[in-house]
Formats: sequence, structure tokens, C-alpha cells
Amino acid sequence: MKKLQLLALFFVGLTFSGCSVYNFTGTGKIDAETVQVNYFLNNAPLVEPGLDRTFTLKLRDLIQNQTNLNLVNTGGDLVYEGEIVDYRISPMTATADQRAAQNRLTISVNVRFTNKKKEADDFEKRFSFFHDYPAATQLVGAPFNTAVEEIFERITQDIFNESLAKW
Repeated sequence: MKKLQLLALFFVGLTFSGCSVYNFTGTGKIDAETVQVNYFLNNAPLVEPGLDRTFTLKLRDLIQNQTNLNLVNTGGDLVYEGEIVDYRISPMTATADQRAAQNRLTISVNVRFTNKKKEADDFEKRFSFFHDYPAATQLVGAPFNTAVEEIFERITQDIFNESLAKW
């Protein structure tokens, strides 16, 4: 009986010691304490008001929710900066009478990531995603909010994966 208890204790200890480098977000061990997310300007040829603020807040929220990094305004160990470089609506499919049946909203963001603790992780990269919707739908109100939410959720997760998760 004593051997069984020792064996069980050994396996429990082994299980918990193996989890010291991994967490549920997949970020592993981050050698930083602070993160700085600068305001992303909207430099797209077609400017949708408020898009820059929405994106910046979405990226800040994602990083704060998935890491234990402290958000700072200046001097962060990790720095995210960039701009929205494209906001475009294009027809995707046509009907028999040559009218658009489906449109696509595409948003692209250029991101510069700086890791002051590990310069090898620095990058500048363009992230883009799209949302398809029926051509008869006006992209205002709830349909617009749904499209932007879907696009920014994907782009911010891609940025997070590229910079911290290394997936």
C-alpha cells in the first residue's frame, strides 16, 4: 500500500513539473514583463472612420487576455505598431445577368513587432483577412460590425501567433 501511494505521488509530481513551460494559450515562456501596443493609424486609400481605434483596442484586449504581460504606454519590452493599409470592397461572384452576387470586404494591417529582450523575434509583416457577404446587403450597422469583428479576430490572432505563440 505504501509503494502505491509513493508511486501515485511520483506521477502527480511528474505531471505538474512537466507543465512549467507551457500554458493554455500556447505562448510558452515569454521573457518579457511589459507590452506596448501603439495606436494603429488608418492609412488605407478608403478610410472607414473608427476602424483604427477598433483594431488597436482589439489587439490590446487579445494580448491582455492571453498573456500575463502588463500593458504600458511607453518603454514596453514588446512593442506592436503599424497601420491599416488597405480597406477594400470587391465583387466576388456574378449572376447570369453580370451583376455582383457576392462582395468581399478585405482589410490589411502592416505590423512592426519589436522584442527588446530578443531581437531575433522582431518582424515587419502585413496581415490580411476578408469577409464575404451578399451583394444585396448594405455593409452598415450590424452586418458591418459582424464583418469587422470576424476580420479583426482573425488578424489579431494571426499577429499574436506570429509574435508570441510561434505557431
